[in-house]
Amino acid sequence: MFEQAQIQEFKEAFSCIDQNRDGIICKSDLRETYSQLGKVSVPEEELDAMLQEGKGPINFTVFLTLFGEKLNGTDPEEAILSAFRMFDPSGQGVVNKDEFKQLLLTQADKFSPAELLPLQVEQMFALTPMDLAGNIDYKSLCYIITHGDEKEE
Repeated sequence: MFEQAQIQEFKEAFSCIDQNRDGIICKSDLRETYSQLGKVSVPEEELDAMLQEGKGPINFTVFLTLFGEKLNGTDPEEAILSAFRMFDPSGQGVVNKDEFKQLLLTQADKFSPAELLPLQVEQMFALTPMDLAGNIDYKSLCYIITHGDEKEE
């Protein structure tokens, strides 16, 4: 289902989430992970729903299986591109970083300013293909979302 490099990345992600290092992701692990990402008030029901997706204890094997199921459900590249094109009326293939950040704060599933802490936003944008003027190359970003990091190809 996954290449060896992808499995290693999933192991690293699992280790980041498994806060108490017991090999099982539990509610307190999820709560702490969210807290580190700046979201401090996650409803109990949301955490419970995440854990129920595993249909039992979430060890690394279950974690990998869940991600496999989720990744197979990733929107097609064209659907993601179409969404970005809505914010690119000139058709240049870029969206300004500051405008995109503002959209995250004001549109659809809004992020609160507390959830978009400056350091976290900069970390997110560090992984995003961008030119010197702060314009996100959304075509490359869509490729990365649907095919993996372009550097690995």
